[in-house]
Formats: sequence, structure tokens, C-alpha cells
Amino acid sequence: MKKTEFRALSVQEVVELLRQPAPTLVLFHARPDADAVGSAFALSLWLRAMGSEAYCVCADEVPQHLAFLTKGLQESVLVDTVPAHLVDARVVSVDTASPGQVGALFERYGERFLLMIDHHGTGTPYADHLVLPKAASCGEIVFDLIAASGVDVPPRVSELLYAAIASDTGGFRYSNTTEGTHLRAAALLRSGIDAASLCRQLFETKQLANLRAEKAGFERLHFYDGGRVAILTFPYELQQSMGLAEENLGTLIDVARCVAGVEVAAAIRGTKEGSFRASLRANVDFDVAAVAACFGGGGHVRAAGATLTADTIEQAEQMLYDTIMGRRGTTHGETP
Repeated sequence: MKKTEFRALSVQEVVELLRQPAPTLVLFHARPDADAVGSAFALSLWLRAMGSEAYCVCADEVPQHLAFLTKGLQESVLVDTVPAHLVDARVVSVDTASPGQVGALFERYGERFLLMIDHHGTGTPYADHLVLPKAASCGEIVFDLIAASGVDVPPRVSELLYAAIASDTGGFRYSNTTEGTHLRAAALLRSGIDAASLCRQLFETKQLANLRAEKAGFERLHFYDGGRVAILTFPYELQQSMGLAEENLGTLIDVARCVAGVEVAAAIRGTKEGSFRASLRANVDFDVAAVAACFGGGGHVRAAGATLTADTIEQAEQMLYDTIMGRRGTTHGETP
């Protein structure tokens, strides 16, 4: 029978648990970002340093713009590339707050999760867990695990963790950045990594297709509540007609949130299945995770996401707008 109650573990308990050598699959969330990729591969290298064979797995391939992080480590993270002798390995997840974020792989591995390591404030535990919402990134938690273990790890781990931490803090610009974030980053810098090169690839290098998507998204950017709320919509049909991959749409939310005066931003993307994925960001003290939770999603206070079910993208926009305005305690402003 599937376990329904899970234990909250301490850093030291997790270290002792993972110190026991055993083949391990390290899962991370679908549509991965740099924190998920960096945390997963850093964890896998640490496990190998402690004598466990480890392999990283995801429902989606590592995006092209993050391929530099995994070069030389694994050619693919898709499930059909898992070596046959690791099929029954123990499973550990990183940066994945709920079963839905595991994607199609949850049905395959749901019964075998040993541990989940995460930093999101909202979610649904699906295994014994180390969840630290005050951590700015999952990379910070993996850093602490490695530090507590006293195990020497390859220099590549420092690059992976720096990328994870820098990414989820927006280059140390977001409000989740803490003194501890900077101290960990400083420790990683002391290892001799080229932080400037990492940040250039993370923040200053874009595929031409991403820029084309941003241009088209700007044309579908709507402002409400006197310009304090911005919602961008990107129908699946538009994505198809432009020949864009899903990974080319990841920066659409930045188009909405970077406009002066915008306090709450959202980007809604249509999917092949007919649902709508919404990314939300707040530039002020506003809980977008609470908005996402209304649609079964979650995340952080200022960065969250959810999947909406609606007949059209315009209806999804209206639903999201109504929920945002309801949480803001105001009803004035332009309507979609």
C-alpha cells in the first residue's frame, strides 16, 4: 500500500540516509530550469563521490540554453536512456514540490521515492522530505548537504551549484536573496569557478527563437489596474505557426514583469493538450503562490505557476485576472 504520511527530515538525517551506497535516480521537475538541473547534477556527483551510482532523470530534456551545464556528464535525461541495471534504483527528487511537477514520470516512480529535497513554500509532499522554504534555491540546500557530509566533490559541483543559486535569485537580484545566499556563493567562488562566464550564459545569452517569441509576446501584453497588473497570452496556435519549441517561451514572463509600474505579472501559454500554463511573478509584497494555489499550482510568494483549464486562452486570462484582483482586494481597472 502506498505510504500517505511522510517524515520531515533534517539536513544531517538526509546526509546519513544518502551516505548509504545504493544505485540512485535523481529526478527533477518537468520543463526544467537551471536550479533543477544544477541541483540534480550536483547531487548526483556528490552521490558518486560517496560510492553510489547515480543517474539524472526528467520528463523533459534539458533545454538547449542550459546544455552547457550538463555537457560531458549525461547525453540525455529522458527516462528511456536510464541504464537497464538502474531501473529498480532508489529515487530522490530535487526542486520538485508536488507529484504534478514530476510529470509523466510520477506514475512510473511514485511508489519508489525515497526522498524529496525542495525549497518551495507550497506543495504536496510525496515522500520523506527535506523542504526548506527559506532557502533561495534548491541549490542552497544541496550545498548544505554536501558541506555537512564533509565529502570532497569534483570542481564541477561548484559550477552547477553556483548556476542553480544564481538562476533562482535572478543573479542575486530577487527578494529571496539572503545573507546566507551570498555566503554560499562566496564559498563557491573560492573554488575557482568562472562566475562571469556562467552568468553570461545564464542571463545574457538567448536563442534567436526566444527573442522572436518575446517580440510576439509583447504584442499580446495587456495591462490592468492602472498598469499595475500585466498579463501576456501566447496561444498554442501562435507557437505552432512560429515554429517555436516550448523552451523558447520561458522568458515570456520577463516581458510582462519588466515594465515600469507593473506589480504583478503573468504569462499564459497554450498547450497541445488544450490546457493553459500560467507563470506568475510579483515585484511587490504580493503572494502569487496563493493565486497559483487556486488552480492547483504553487511556488514561492513572488514566483509561482499553475495549469488552468479553460475553453479559450481569453477565458484563462479572465480567470487569472479575477483571482489576482480578488487577492489584491480591489475590483477597479480595465478588464480583459
